[in-house]
Amino acid sequence: MGTGGWIFLAIVAALAFWAVSIYNGLVTLRNRFKNAFAQIDVQLKRRYDLIPNLVETAKGYIKHERETLEAVIKARNQAVTAAQAASANPGNPAAMQQLGAAEGALTGVLGRLFALAEAYPDLKANQNMLALQEELASTENKVAFSRQAFNDSVMEYNTKRESFPDNIFAGMFGFSPAELLAATESAEERKAPQVKF
Repeated sequence: MGTGGWIFLAIVAALAFWAVSIYNGLVTLRNRFKNAFAQIDVQLKRRYDLIPNLVETAKGYIKHERETLEAVIKARNQAVTAAQAASANPGNPAAMQQLGAAEGALTGVLGRLFALAEAYPDLKANQNMLALQEELASTENKVAFSRQAFNDSVMEYNTKRESFPDNIFAGMFGFSPAELLAATESAEERKAPQVKF
């Protein structure tokens, strides 16, 4: 084989190495955001496990508020279903949007439950209720931190996937875009509190 043949083989080998490195980079980033979602999933499961205990504690004090307690359980069950779908395919746009909506609904009804609990001094002072509220708040913070790590990983993956020449290989090998997990608070809750004197 002449010099031209060796040069041609070297170019082909370099191109193959380059294509493999792009593919492996995309796989690494996809696995990173899947792992980041697994961290969210752990915290969400912890949250979902705390809610029935919270409802049971509140049930003894606010017997006449059955509608709110049932709404909490219903929202929790919908969030569990949405989390399972998202866990099966992290980054799936429909699953992430459904999870975000379900989590937002759950956060809303939990807020109503906590506001209602304020009207019942015995419930408000109950040690079990206080411990559960504190545990839920701690879990919410961990979910927020995990969500940020997930969204950072998704952003990095999507950026690489959309950049040239990686976008050519991403399309060829089925690397679809991943969806960010939106914050669960409503637009009203995101507004900065107004301080009036």
